[in-house]
Amino acid sequence: MRLKPEQLRRQLQQETLPLYWLAGDEPLLMQESADMIRGHFRDQGFLEREVFSVDRAFNWEHVNAAYGNLSLFAERKILDIRLSSSKLDEDGKNALQAAIAESSSDVVILVSSPRLESGTLNTKWFKAIEAGGAFVQIWPVNRDGLPTWLEQRLLSAGIQADPDALQLLLDKIEGNLLAAMQEIEKLKLLANSDGSGPVRLDSKTVMQTVADSSRYNAFQLVDAALLGDVARTQKILAGLKAEETFPLVILGSITRELRSLLPMIEKRQSGQGVNAILQSSRVWFNRKQAVGSALNRLTIEDIWSLLDQAREIDQAIKGMSLANPWDELGILLARIAGKAPALTS
Repeated sequence: MRLKPEQLRRQLQQETLPLYWLAGDEPLLMQESADMIRGHFRDQGFLEREVFSVDRAFNWEHVNAAYGNLSLFAERKILDIRLSSSKLDEDGKNALQAAIAESSSDVVILVSSPRLESGTLNTKWFKAIEAGGAFVQIWPVNRDGLPTWLEQRLLSAGIQADPDALQLLLDKIEGNLLAAMQEIEKLKLLANSDGSGPVRLDSKTVMQTVADSSRYNAFQLVDAALLGDVARTQKILAGLKAEETFPLVILGSITRELRSLLPMIEKRQSGQGVNAILQSSRVWFNRKQAVGSALNRLTIEDIWSLLDQAREIDQAIKGMSLANPWDELGILLARIAGKAPALTS
């Protein structure tokens, strides 16, 4: 079965499944869900846990042996399988399918992996695993949902933040929920509350105590540009530059997105509706707003012009021109956001 993270606790209380698969790229939310599963089964008597870190050289016979190696007096156990990649080899697929088929009441498998692509979710082998176990796709908290998430976490810690403090804290921790929780714990200690009521948090306190731990990636950068948010785009780009991200990685994400937009824009210009295009193109739900905004704003001619500029940036990154790649990336992203004039030849 496929579950949302908020449905996981109820499912655990209702029945025991042989396998739980958590997939996502947000470390804190992945950790919390895994801790929930491990804690639940520990309370149910699964006191032994074996951890397997799976890479390309991993031998799945270790998992098969651990699954079948239960003596009469053995503890019930959890097999904690941590995948470094979202792609499994045939041995891995067979091992997990076999575990589902055998379904021992004394063994539960917990799989943790990076986010799975839609192509994997639609394969026959994965559907077989999903039919017998639970699959939880864990998405990062998006920018629109982050204020509510952060406010709830603060309130749970006994902290009430005024609007300015909340916004400042958001700017400092965006994209890094682990850092957010660490800062909340630090704020609790600094507040030194006597427990008589919630602690009030103002912007001055945030400025004095909270480090800038915001973390971004190229996907967030592209989505900000597609949404037309040029200020946020430039902020994320500056953050990636400060983290010494190789600019070719960023350019690759941009050009892939531009090429994927081409057939969608052609459909829009032929008269198809944006919602129908997003559906037929299998755009993820959490990206529909960004992609839809770009479809309404960009033309085929815009895309080819942007790709031509991207080619020139590629040459600059490789030292074939004197242009500054970071400056050129900023201009390219501003053009995608619709907030910069077209380049002149």
